[in-house]
Amino acid sequence: MEIITSTQNPKIKQLLALQEKSKLRRECGLFVVEGRRELQRCIDAGFEPDTIFFCPEIANISVPGGHNLSQRTATGTGSYIRISKELYKKIAYREGTEGVIAEVKIKERKLEDLKVGDNPLIVVLESVEKPGNLGAVLRSADAAGVDAVLVCDPLTDLFNPNLIRASLGAAFSVPCVSCTSDEAISWLKERNIQILTAQLQDSDWYYDIDMKCGTAIVIGTEATGLTGVWRKAADAHIKIPMLGTVDSLNASVSAAILMYEAVRQRNG
Repeated sequence: MEIITSTQNPKIKQLLALQEKSKLRRECGLFVVEGRRELQRCIDAGFEPDTIFFCPEIANISVPGGHNLSQRTATGTGSYIRISKELYKKIAYREGTEGVIAEVKIKERKLEDLKVGDNPLIVVLESVEKPGNLGAVLRSADAAGVDAVLVCDPLTDLFNPNLIRASLGAAFSVPCVSCTSDEAISWLKERNIQILTAQLQDSDWYYDIDMKCGTAIVIGTEATGLTGVWRKAADAHIKIPMLGTVDSLNASVSAAILMYEAVRQRNG
């Protein structure tokens, strides 16, 4: 098997470009996943690898795949490319990703594809801009057993590698859909899911609101909060106590607090 050693190789150039350019990801229908754990969760969620770059010295394998990952990917159509240890260290974003980077075929999820049961817990993010924040929310959503995350009018795409890294693969384990705010509101209303908007104005303490029924927790941007369309659509406005001098929390922190309040109520 050929071993690639240079960043000037066309295949490596494409890999690096896919990490940086959202437009190229859309055009090629591919995104990048780094790390054995993240790739395994990606495959478990039904995504199909197109090309898997692996470094056998780091991955501790001598043939394409390895462990459970080889069993899952060997049946697909993805190809394997061996890369040198020196090259892997140059192109890997972080240490500890076990010598595996893959280009994976994009599979868009749609609102109509979401299957939620009785009394679902939904998280809605409006116009989220920082992929790291979205990744952190997805990680908390996975831990809290959230049924779905709706990303409305996003300013970052759902296949941004920083998002996938920050989520530790929860971007695949939690159903996540990109849509407009109007589409999300209609979807929630049709299913009688109450809408709780996190905002300081005209709000009740979050722990005073019943979240045991079907609930959507809606978080806006840290800079401007939620737009009027969500404030008007809300069944209740909720707020988190702010006892210091600042008047807002990081969006992912706020989301985690509110998710776990729902968990507390439902399991208390």
